[in-house]
Amino acid sequence: MAAVTLLSLEKQELRFFLVDFVKNSWVRVLAGTMALLVILASTSAAAQTAVPPAPYADRQLDDPKLEAQASALMETIRCLVCQSQSIADSNASMAGDMRSQIRQRILVGEKPEHIRKWLIERYGAWVTYEPPLEPLTWPLWAAPVLLLAVGYVLLRGRLKRRKGKDGRA
Repeated sequence: MAAVTLLSLEKQELRFFLVDFVKNSWVRVLAGTMALLVILASTSAAAQTAVPPAPYADRQLDDPKLEAQASALMETIRCLVCQSQSIADSNASMAGDMRSQIRQRILVGEKPEHIRKWLIERYGAWVTYEPPLEPLTWPLWAAPVLLLAVGYVLLRGRLKRRKGKDGRA
């Protein structure tokens, strides 16, 4: 009987040990989860440090002629973030970087057409409001001419019919 009491005592101790372990493990899991959340929150806050704007993002060139060239080019380049504004009108940081690059390149003597070609090579033809004349863009250039021709033919036919009715009556 002493052996049975000893065995039952060991089971009780084992049960208390397991209960304590479960309690402690939940505490450990909770503490680990909280530590992980603190680490994740601090890394995202550190990742959003302010980067200084590009040097010529919002500062005009000293030479008015060069600034006029840069402004004319910036009006024809589409903002990649806003998509419905030119980079001259956009407040997006990427538009500011593009404005700065254009001004810096004009400042060192690059021609606006060369800069436009560079931007098209880098970002694709979509970046410009004036697409280049290529076989792929012919429909864009031909559509207005075709629409005007169709409108002219329709208007001319209507005027002839009206003139014919006026002459008969």
